[in-house]
Amino acid sequence: MLVVAEREQLPVSQARAGEPEAWDTLFRRYQLPLYVYVFELVHDEQASLDVVQETFIAATRHIATLRDDAKFGSWLFGIAHQKCLQRWRKSNRAAQWRDEISDAPAEFEDSPDDLLIRQEQETEFMELLNQLPPPQRSVLLLHCLEDLSLEEIARITETSLGTVKSRMHYAKRALRKLLEPK
Repeated sequence: MLVVAEREQLPVSQARAGEPEAWDTLFRRYQLPLYVYVFELVHDEQASLDVVQETFIAATRHIATLRDDAKFGSWLFGIAHQKCLQRWRKSNRAAQWRDEISDAPAEFEDSPDDLLIRQEQETEFMELLNQLPPPQRSVLLLHCLEDLSLEEIARITETSLGTVKSRMHYAKRALRKLLEPK
């Protein structure tokens, strides 16, 4: 899983100046992490691709509003998050998610048994995660999969730090409850 690191030197000021090469670099850097994040929220390949494209279009239009170039990644994820929310509101189908998980390449050479066990565990986790409300799901995905801090998640979701902590708490509590034997 790619982790979005705010600390790397990115050509944000050049992109603001309209340099196509800078936008190409930024697109290559954030295309996959944004797609993974969006896909985990909407569970639709085409919709995820559309949201990523819409995110970059909005970023090119509104880059002048970005106050701190070092926060470009969080800002971009915030745009993607808002695009997902807009889609949910328009379609009013937040409960219609498919139970799919992407086949990520193995980082280590595992036996076929180990790979099967890991895939089953990932599938089970994603099925549990799919049962959470979108706000709780979103904070867990940003924190666990993208390794973003709670402060960055608050900026992305345009909520207070307390709200992010609360959503994280309730999401973990809900997952624990779902894991309890019945």
